[in-house]
Amino acid sequence: MEKKSLIIGVIGADVHAVGNQILYFAFREAGYEVINLGVTVSQEEFIEAAIESKADAILVSSLYGHGELDCQGLRDKCNEAGLKDILLYVGGNIVVGKQPFDEVKQRFVNMGFNRVFAPGTSPETTIAALKEDLYGEK
Repeated sequence: MEKKSLIIGVIGADVHAVGNQILYFAFREAGYEVINLGVTVSQEEFIEAAIESKADAILVSSLYGHGELDCQGLRDKCNEAGLKDILLYVGGNIVVGKQPFDEVKQRFVNMGFNRVFAPGTSPETTIAALKEDLYGEK
């Protein structure tokens, strides 16, 4: 099975690094090639890294609550850059305040994200989604 490539990072002005490192190690252990952009990553940096590495997926984290603003337009920019088929995942504390997750998820799906993960989602859950989306495994 060909090794798939993932771009991960924390978007916007967010400097929360611990969860990002946990995901980095978990995805590597699961057999993925992982390019970790770290914290305070712009949409353009995610896209440039994905193009450069011919990535299969971009996984965006946000913990400071402004993910919804930081992620707006990302799918359109990916499409414009020739990344129409790239998987887009987002997770963490991606909105301000307590909001029903079903509503939050729908807003991100409407923005073009393939998967939206609630705060506290385990790396194993995300890895299972990647296997399904990238390899067709359930």
